[in-house]
Amino acid sequence: MSAALASDANRDKVALITGGGTGIGRATALAFAGSGARVAICGRRREPLEKVRAELERSGAESLAVPCDVREPEQVRALVDMALERFGAVDVLVNNAGGQFAAAAEEITAKGMRAVHRLTFDAAWELSREVARRSMIPGRGGLIVFGSFSPRRGIPGFAHAAAARAALENLAQGLALEWSRHSVRTVCVVLGNIDTEGLAAYGPEALERARRQVPLGRLGRPQEVGETIAFLATAPAAYITGSSVVVDGGLDAWGQGESPPQG
Repeated sequence: MSAALASDANRDKVALITGGGTGIGRATALAFAGSGARVAICGRRREPLEKVRAELERSGAESLAVPCDVREPEQVRALVDMALERFGAVDVLVNNAGGQFAAAAEEITAKGMRAVHRLTFDAAWELSREVARRSMIPGRGGLIVFGSFSPRRGIPGFAHAAAARAALENLAQGLALEWSRHSVRTVCVVLGNIDTEGLAAYGPEALERARRQVPLGRLGRPQEVGETIAFLATAPAAYITGSSVVVDGGLDAWGQGESPPQG
């Protein structure tokens, strides 16, 4: 059961979550399941997807796990085919998949820049468009969430990734203006330093540096993000669209919290 939401807060809704096999995607899937939704998850690796699917089934939620590389349009279409065949509609789309690598700005090649933007921005747009055209617009309603870390400022070593996230925030605003006439809402969830496998991969020193940057003095938990996203799909949140919801322990208000890099 969801820790924060009533067990029927998202009853009868279908949520599709990318990057659903680990971290924030997993936590979001469990939050939707705990609040009564049926859940479809996708990701590139089958094994973690199946583990999460088993968790969802144990919670009593009807679920679907689909290996999918969201960078590939034909796989995106197949994913939506399967979700619609299984559930009949997609009411909530959570664009959680993403990826980046650390590099000095002057060392980022055109290929590297394109690779990050293809996964972070292009894939989210392609899937959002597919779901909107085939389910939400005809069905007169839905919620599209763009998960994004720090889209409002540059981050040393991640100029490519920060730029892609800024594009997502602007896309959420633009789509809200156009698709509100179809009762489709779009929201950007702005994330700070969250304790995930992805952040831990940069090593213990980076993890501690990330913790020190946060005014609340700790890393965020994936469950906190998942519960926030699941809340956005509920009836009390039905007037939220075209805006950004910040889940970052005060990081955006403070900035980096450290001196700029020298040398």
